Amino acid sequence: MTTARLPAALAEPVEPVGRGWTATLALANGAIWVGWFGPLQILLASQAGDLAPGSGMSKETLLAWVTGAGAVVSLLANPLFGALSDRTTGRHGRRTPWIVAGAAGGALALLLLAGAEGPWTMALGWCLVQLTLNAAFAAVTAAVPDRVPRPQRGAVGGWLGAAQMLGVVGGTGLATVAGGTGAGYAACAVFTAVGVLPYVLRHRDLRLAPRDRPVWAWRSFVAGFWLSPRRYPDLGWAWLTRFLINLSNGLVLLYLLYYLRDRLHHPDPGRGVLILTAVNGLTLMATVVAGGIWSDRVGRRKPFVVWSGVLMAVATAALALWQTWPGAVVAAALLGVGFGVFTSVDFALMTDVLPKALDRGRDLGVINVANALPQVAAPALAAPVVTYLGGYRVLYLVAAVVGLAGALLVGRIRGVE
Repeated sequence: MTTARLPAALAEPVEPVGRGWTATLALANGAIWVGWFGPLQILLASQAGDLAPGSGMSKETLLAWVTGAGAVVSLLANPLFGALSDRTTGRHGRRTPWIVAGAAGGALALLLLAGAEGPWTMALGWCLVQLTLNAAFAAVTAAVPDRVPRPQRGAVGGWLGAAQMLGVVGGTGLATVAGGTGAGYAACAVFTAVGVLPYVLRHRDLRLAPRDRPVWAWRSFVAGFWLSPRRYPDLGWAWLTRFLINLSNGLVLLYLLYYLRDRLHHPDPGRGVLILTAVNGLTLMATVVAGGIWSDRVGRRKPFVVWSGVLMAVATAALALWQTWPGAVVAAALLGVGFGVFTSVDFALMTDVLPKALDRGRDLGVINVANALPQVAAPALAAPVVTYLGGYRVLYLVAAVVGLAGALLVGRIRGVE
């Protein structure tokens, strides 16, 4: 079967998307991240402090258990809902029903979480938030290879990355200024539900006809989540690249507060983290869209991913070798530059190596595991390094080596320029 004979939902897109389509999809993506990071940055920690005294756990332990349970749900939910959206044949298309259901369900789960009266209901509420918002997120990311031609994906990926950063900041701001934990959850819930509406109301999704959907079988459906690196080597190397660079970034951020306090002896480490985060965010926002557009114009992906990874490794090594406050500020700025370019161009690269149009949502969900898994792996790796193997200097050197390995392995991808 040739590409010309494929149904529209499965054909390689050739018509460029407009600014309105990109803006509304980016807004939907940012709204989902508001629903995640309002709780993660502020609300869950505050709630854990309120509920811990009667639970027999410290607030730190309670928060760790709740967020850990949510991370496990996230790892499973994203590829699952991506695969289900691939096989959706309703009149509203493959992705739109899941964006609507996921955002609405996420808003309701946030409201349920606001009313949690104990550790179990808190954990249940957060797991439901992760379950539902991952359904929406899987569909939003799959819309890009569905609708955006390859030469435009760097730019679109850049705008989605910018919206992600703004969603993190916006969620944190809503949670902070709303006036209490319950009001913070309500504000994030409303923004999440409303933020996806411009996209789903203004833009018709591509519909998959029932005859084009493969016959359902549990065995083949479950087996499909294993994407063999031997069969799909480009996808395997791309996944490993993303995992290693995200793991490196996770190792940098995990103990940043303690690094400022214990190694740099910063007089106000909390304020120091805020300053470094702001510097990092500004440089990231300055490069995330520009890097994607530049990649589109030159028609290449791998050099951008390689050199952004190398720059991040150099910045991480600076934290180990230049242990001063000015060194930390410079490192934060360079990390933002590198991660901004990486975020947009790597997303485009991932969509370029997807094996089959029919399974775009599932395959992107599997790829997104490379974003979530480092959140679990980083603490397991960092704790023994800091405690027994040389402290923060060794930790950041290890992080630099991990990131550099991820950058260099991009060269093993053969199917793209």
